[in-house]
Order: sequence, then structure tokens, then C-alpha cells
Amino acid sequence: MTQTQTEPRPQAQSEALPLRLHHHAWITDDQEANRRFYEDVIGLPLVATWTEREVMAGAERTYSHTLYGLADGSALAFFQFADAKDQEEFRTSINSTPLRHIAFKVEADVQETIRERIRAAGPAEANPHVIDHGFCVSLYIADPNGLILEFAVDHPDVEKIDAEQRATAHADLARWVAGDHTSNNRWR
Repeated sequence: MTQTQTEPRPQAQSEALPLRLHHHAWITDDQEANRRFYEDVIGLPLVATWTEREVMAGAERTYSHTLYGLADGSALAFFQFADAKDQEEFRTSINSTPLRHIAFKVEADVQETIRERIRAAGPAEANPHVIDHGFCVSLYIADPNGLILEFAVDHPDVEKIDAEQRATAHADLARWVAGDHTSNNRWR
């Protein structure tokens, strides 16, 4: 028997899933300004700085690669090239949209601490704002590179919400694809 779009899919075995995010990489034009933002304002520790030279895209490139650690061992990574032409070639251009972002799970006190640090540091381009999604409350800010960061505090009933969403995920997607675009977020 073949599965239809609304039948549940078998759960992936945990051994077949990635363990965690290792790192997310981005380009920065100013490693020190980036460090001040991530380490001094946000509070992520600088855990490694690699300065390297290697062949990339057919040419030898010299660059620095910094990593800022998260509690689970994952990291945010940032590259800056020594040569301005290399920097321009590898620059990550983005169409600024709130839908392209990196989200971090935090507790409410950590979210408030980050919000206060942003207010104290005063970078207007950070544009801090909070949205209550129902299933979580999120603080959004922009980093010096234009990358949007989300610091999400889960709803107190997160396990119940997660179980409900897992049970209906395929049916909800099938409903959406079929043209029924009504909201199913009863937590908002």
C-alpha cells in the first residue's frame, strides 16, 4: 500500500538525523565590529578565530573565520577576506526580509537581558522588536551584517503544542497545498 499525502509518514530514527546544528556561516565586512556585537552585546563568546589560506573557486584566498559559541556546542561563524576583491566576490547579499533569519531558543530572562543590552548599546540598525506568535514569544534584532536574529521563548505548553503539530503536520500541509489557507494557530 502506498502512502497518500494525508497518511502519517514513519518517524525517522534518531540515528539517521543530524545531531545538532554545527554552525551557520556568514560573511562580515568588519570582524571587530561583529565581535563587539556578538560577544559584548548579545553575549555569545568568541570560541575560535582561524586565519587561513586555501584555494577556493580556483584562486588562493586568505581569510579569517570566527566562531561564536552556543550552549549546545553549535556556533555562528563569520568570514572576512584579506583581499577586497575576494570579499566582494564572496559577500553574501540578502534581500532583507523578516522571514530570513536565524532563531535561537532562549529562556525569558535571557531574552530580556539581550533586549536590555541592545537598548544600552544603542545600534539603531538593530531594530529590536517583539512578536507574540502564540506558540512562542520572539525578540527580533538585526546584526551589523543585516542578518536577522530571533530569540524565542517557548510557550509554557510547548510539549503539548509540539505533540499536536507533529500529529497533524502532514494533514495541515495537504490542506494548505489544496488551497485551504485558514489559520491553524489556536495559540495566538
